[in-house]
Amino acid sequence: MYKYTLCFIRRNNELLLLNRLKRPNMGRWNGIGGKFEPGETPFECVVRETREETGIVLDQAKLAGTVTWITNKTTSGMYVFIADVPASFVFETPVKVDEGILDWKRLDWILHPDNGGMADNVAQFLPTMLSGDLYDHRYTFDENERIIGYTAVPLQTGAPLQIL
Repeated sequence: MYKYTLCFIRRNNELLLLNRLKRPNMGRWNGIGGKFEPGETPFECVVRETREETGIVLDQAKLAGTVTWITNKTTSGMYVFIADVPASFVFETPVKVDEGILDWKRLDWILHPDNGGMADNVAQFLPTMLSGDLYDHRYTFDENERIIGYTAVPLQTGAPLQIL
């Protein structure tokens, strides 16, 4: 079921985000991530995707929860990680990469209720994930890719991660 990972690199009150060039979420800010390669664990996938998209080599990233999306055609999802870097961590932005534009964005901007520049569901699931509470954030989408339903289900701590 979960075929993807997403990572939010946090430096104090900023997150490194990607403004995507392609669907899904084209022209919107989101975390960094992508699809599993055969045999990868979620952690291996998020490390590889982060390195490929940013050049940053993560030595740690903490599972922050999962996001599941349900449509009339499929159910899929992603593991979401938070990778904390020190305040002294230098990564100059904005920078154009193959996937879009990387830039540090302040949390108050990311979570602002009037911000239409973020991927639709990020402002809803991100505060819980940043707090350390583990949930599966389940979204139902209509045929036009609009969110029509949302529930948050607590995840069991210590439960094994599954890639389906």
